[in-house]
Amino acid sequence: MGLLAETLIAFSLVVSGIFGFVGSFGLVKLRHTLQRLHAPTKATTLGVGGVLVASMVYFYALTGSFSVHELLITLFLFLTAPVSANFIAKTHIARNLAKDELPPTDRPHGWAVYDDPPEATSDR
Repeated sequence: MGLLAETLIAFSLVVSGIFGFVGSFGLVKLRHTLQRLHAPTKATTLGVGGVLVASMVYFYALTGSFSVHELLITLFLFLTAPVSANFIAKTHIARNLAKDELPPTDRPHGWAVYDDPPEATSDR
């Protein structure tokens, strides 16, 4: 394995360790749910992504062939993190805020998760 590959792997692991530490620290130290939401969805996702990039570089330098497994894991991680953050935020709003505390919307169902017209829901 060459010096360039080892340097890229080491750099990626150090950066991902920093992101992972900051994300974990934020998850423990921040007080409110919506503040804590940024820690696992942003910093920790980048931390795990950095470890997966280091793994891709390592196995490419070792075997000379590209591994798709880490790329698929990274893609899945980056697709599911925003979705889970959205679910956590909507749950927090539904459980902790009264309807009059939310700003008005121009939609007929307000802050509801589904915005179906009434005739579409009568078929079910």
